Amino acid sequence: MHPRLDMQKAAPAAFKAVLGLENYVQSSGLARSEIHLIKLRASIINGCAFCVDMHIKESRHDGLSEQWSNMMSVWRESPVYSARERALLGWVDAVTNLAGTGAPDADFEALKANFSETEIANITVAIGAINVWNRLAVGFRFQHPIDKPRAAA
Repeated sequence: MHPRLDMQKAAPAAFKAVLGLENYVQSSGLARSEIHLIKLRASIINGCAFCVDMHIKESRHDGLSEQWSNMMSVWRESPVYSARERALLGWVDAVTNLAGTGAPDADFEALKANFSETEIANITVAIGAINVWNRLAVGFRFQHPIDKPRAAA
């Protein structure tokens, strides 16, 4: 697989606009773990290898467990996540898969039971932002780095 184009070079103003949205998300007051959860789950759903690689590494760097990251693709079957995280995961699934889900009332009600209206708005913007990044990365074939193998002990 080869990159299709360099968006920063091809459309610097568009890239800057997307980066502006990202900067808003980062300063929105959402907890780092919640941002990681949103980004990783949406990236898994969207099949974005570049973003999955990045967000797993970032979440581990910020102290989230390997199990927390690894179980994200099967979150409904895992007790690893708190009620608040589960509500957030349900909303990420609903909004990322919008055409198929229609953002069900049940998912919104679970979110509303755990987050304020301001948090819900910021969460939904964060979901939209990572979905934009995923579409750019998959569409333009962003390549994730290959980690150097560890030497055998």
